[in-house]
Amino acid sequence: MNSKDIIDAFTYVANEKGIDKVSLTAIIEDIFLTLISKKFGEENEEKFSVIVNMDRGEIEIFQEKIVVEKIQDSNNEILLKDALKIDNTMTVGEVCIDILDPSTFGRRLINTAKHHLLNRIKDVEKKSVYDEFVNKVHDIYSGYVHQIQRNRIFIADENKNELILPRSGQIPNDRYKRGQQIRGLIDSVEYSTKGLEIVLSRTSNIFLKRLFELEVPEIDDGIIEIKSISREPGERSKVVVFSSDRRIDAVGACVGMKGNRIQSIVRELNGEKIDIINWSEKPEILISRSLAPANPINLLIDEEKPYAVAIFEDEDLAIAIGSNGQNIKLASDVTGYTIDVIKKSEYESNQEIDLNTIDGLSDKIINLLSEHNINTSKDFLTLEEDKLLEIKGFGEKTYNKTKELIKNSISGQ
Repeated sequence: MNSKDIIDAFTYVANEKGIDKVSLTAIIEDIFLTLISKKFGEENEEKFSVIVNMDRGEIEIFQEKIVVEKIQDSNNEILLKDALKIDNTMTVGEVCIDILDPSTFGRRLINTAKHHLLNRIKDVEKKSVYDEFVNKVHDIYSGYVHQIQRNRIFIADENKNELILPRSGQIPNDRYKRGQQIRGLIDSVEYSTKGLEIVLSRTSNIFLKRLFELEVPEIDDGIIEIKSISREPGERSKVVVFSSDRRIDAVGACVGMKGNRIQSIVRELNGEKIDIINWSEKPEILISRSLAPANPINLLIDEEKPYAVAIFEDEDLAIAIGSNGQNIKLASDVTGYTIDVIKKSEYESNQEIDLNTIDGLSDKIINLLSEHNINTSKDFLTLEEDKLLEIKGFGEKTYNKTKELIKNSISGQ
């Protein structure tokens, strides 16, 4: 088998796999250096060089040999008479560049080379796919469910590339079946000796952001900006949006006419509820909006920590917290504030305001209460109503008025 036959055989295999000429040339050179290493030993590999000319169908292998009068090492030495045929100026002890015929490797080694070629082509294909997908990280991609396993799902695209959707990337209420089309975010692309791994995610915040970008043209145009996202995949999400154009309502644009835009996203996420929040530079407004559907009656904010306490009517506290603390957790994540919630009655009972400082409360009432060791708002609010009404000169009308003044004072703090 001459050089041309070898190149033709290799070219046929490469064309079947779509490998370009430059890549094939490099692969053939590398393969023959591997064959040389096997036949002549790794220690002699540096004495060889391989040049492949695809256009002429030639493989030239050059070997450095020492010119001798009597050969003791046939792999590294050449007789003077043979060296003179190559270069008539050669003398004993000089290095002669001999040309090695590729066919001397034999058919068996050539077949081994073909096997190496196929492996190298697979590596090139994987590298090509890696280069394609690494530039698509954090893009939405679609494919078809190919195989379903307990902890992951294998997805194939139109080019038969394999992608993985791990359990951690699956929305809890998603249900899959073989052949079903599915969309997800390309979360990571890893290429190692173990192979190529393209991982999808449907639970990533970025996936939700990309869905909004697809459905809301104003986001792609740069008019509306998504400030932050917090998700409990499959359950609820909160998305803070901002419009740089006062004429365009950010929330309305994201919802769409008759809710068509947001409903498209909700369907993709299998019914995940999405709260769209209008951004504000004022923390009290942003936090209040983020706690919807509950509405706090007061907020105590420390911007430096950042930390906030939201006060709710007693009957609204459960709504503010949400199932398993979901609403308060999402509100904290999306605003960047650690948010605690408290019932109005509990908050009021914990306040320590001196009755002397409460506007509208007469000296007569203050003195009367003081005689019974009631000197602060906490003293008053933690004492049972019946006990207060037992005080001589402190009737129900006075009680109600005093309670109202104390609560107003607390709320105004």
